Amino acid sequence: MLMQMKKTKKLRSLLEGNEFIRMPCCFDALSAKLIEQAGYPLSFMSGFAVSASRLGLPDTGLISYGEMQAQGQTICTAVNLPIIGDGDTGYGNEVSVQRTVRGYASAGFAGVMIEDQRAPKRCGHTQGKEVVDRESALRRMRAAIEARDQIREAGSDLVIVARTDARASKGMGEAVERANRFAELGADILFVEAPCSEQELRQVCEEVVGHKMANLVEDGHTPLIPPEELSAMGFKMAAYPLTLLSAAIKAMQEALSELHTELHPKQILSFKNLQDVVGFGEYDRQLRRLEED
Repeated sequence: MLMQMKKTKKLRSLLEGNEFIRMPCCFDALSAKLIEQAGYPLSFMSGFAVSASRLGLPDTGLISYGEMQAQGQTICTAVNLPIIGDGDTGYGNEVSVQRTVRGYASAGFAGVMIEDQRAPKRCGHTQGKEVVDRESALRRMRAAIEARDQIREAGSDLVIVARTDARASKGMGEAVERANRFAELGADILFVEAPCSEQELRQVCEEVVGHKMANLVEDGHTPLIPPEELSAMGFKMAAYPLTLLSAAIKAMQEALSELHTELHPKQILSFKNLQDVVGFGEYDRQLRRLEED
């Protein structure tokens, strides 16, 4: 719990700072370690990427709370940087939402995202998603924030990311209204999913209060605006949810294709670098120290 409290404090310091936050998203302990080793201050555990890597299944509500919470605990234990966890719809009613918030905090997350989709939820950049009505969305967010406040009394200032997918079926006006209502309830970061143009991104920044997050999916609905421009618009942070997963899959597909031929894949790490990435050197240093003691 002490480490989780330090991570939530670090996340809140990042939010209050002047820097724009680039947030590559992780899906397992190794991807989180790579993000940390690359010097990024923050990551987000992507539900799409976890569903793909853990289950080999699409992000269509098939992965459970228990599987996500367990994956998150493994990730958070592996790194020192703060991680925001994808809490989807909260996995049920308002009581379930509160269990999700508390469970993600106990797993070591510095923040949790809760969204207003109707179950079973879908990736925000695919077709067929639906949202609950506004009052249901507000009840869901109110439950998440109440649980956050209860945890805060114990010393853990968990960050709540409030996401709305209303733009796709109800328009930008409703999405903006929901985001602002979430802010009034006490959400820490506001996330309007899948604006479809630079103009809509600007509308989010002009009409939504508080810290705002952009979500950049390669070949998704939202244009891939450079970080400097997003910051100038008024976004505080940008998530890159599928960049590492897509890069990893492409690299593995190419390596497998090469193995069908006489050639051995060339675009791979040396064995020494691979050992360094996963931590053999640190393990051996700790073992020598303990043996000497």
